Amino acid sequence: MAAASANMTRREIAKERRRQQLIDATIKCISNKGLGSTTLSDVASEAGLSQGIVNLHFNSKDNLLHETLKFLAEDYDAEFMRTLDGAPDEPAARLLALMKMDLKPAICDRRKLAVWFAFWGEVKSVPTYQKICATYDDKYDGIVLDLADAIIRSGSYANIEAQTVTDVLSSLTDGLWLSCLINPKSFRRAAALNAVTSYLYAIFPDHYPLESQH
Repeated sequence: MAAASANMTRREIAKERRRQQLIDATIKCISNKGLGSTTLSDVASEAGLSQGIVNLHFNSKDNLLHETLKFLAEDYDAEFMRTLDGAPDEPAARLLALMKMDLKPAICDRRKLAVWFAFWGEVKSVPTYQKICATYDDKYDGIVLDLADAIIRSGSYANIEAQTVTDVLSSLTDGLWLSCLINPKSFRRAAALNAVTSYLYAIFPDHYPLESQH
């Protein structure tokens, strides 16, 4: 980012900051009011800017929502890849690192989750949303699938399919995110992580010792 900024003019930097300011305001508005009820006027008010500025940068609500979803997807992707690149080489450690990442406060954040679920509710009716979500989901599922397959092969686990493991972990994460969103007072990250590690221990006992849950 620093290198990119060095090659940008002050005007370009100011434009990018203003766009990000509006996207951040959109995230807050959607988390408070929902996707359908959020207006350009709401976003402008939340950002402390005129509606004309919103129109100047995004032209329409559809474009603003598309760029907001794209930002969220790219932000998650960057954290996902940083986690993967920074994890040990062993497939079991890499998989656990990714599962832990999904429960970090920066990811498992009620405001972001509210927006994610709002967009997910529209993917069937809005092709552009579906394309963005499907592209990244396919990428993550493919990586988790490869890791699960490597663990199965290295441990010679019988009657376990990598695709099933991938599907269960994805569903488990979605469920924990939903719990964080709708039951914030009772949601506990430690308990959520324990649910994930308990599942991993149950199917891959040689790779996830029981004590790793604590």
